[in-house]
Amino acid sequence: MWVIAKYDKNKVNLFIDSLKKELNDDIAIYNPVIKFEHYYKKKVVEKKINILGDYIFCFGKKFADNSILNNLKYTKGLKYFLNGVQESQIEIEDFIRKCRNSEDENGFISSNFFEIELNKKYKFKNGLLLNSIFQVLEIQKQRLKILMGGKILSVKKGFFFSHI
Repeated sequence: MWVIAKYDKNKVNLFIDSLKKELNDDIAIYNPVIKFEHYYKKKVVEKKINILGDYIFCFGKKFADNSILNNLKYTKGLKYFLNGVQESQIEIEDFIRKCRNSEDENGFISSNFFEIELNKKYKFKNGLLLNSIFQVLEIQKQRLKILMGGKILSVKKGFFFSHI
């Protein structure tokens, strides 16, 4: 069964190690991460961001037993386990499957994870066009045709952007 844990960001490795020790390495951890580059002080800086913030997925057969979860609530580095995950196992598995299907060869979530809608406005979050606003006109396999500043451009899907 999957559970979702909120952890102390400074103690994530301690939390994972403690959890594995308590459950005799009988768990799997999934933490989806995005990597992107942006410009800072005229230099390209690489940044890795956990898309779930300070939450992490943990899978273990023993998690189905509530007494095990109660015993684990004092694990070092753990703030708490989310309640109600027993009823949401299908949704959790679907989300993890979607994340894994959009990972690149290095295990980072790629930009195709985010659903892009036609005629919606977005803002670039990296690259030379940082903070520029554009509208999606056409979605192609590896590129987007966008309208920005009255001009139609074609850009690779590798850029990260957010809906505005």
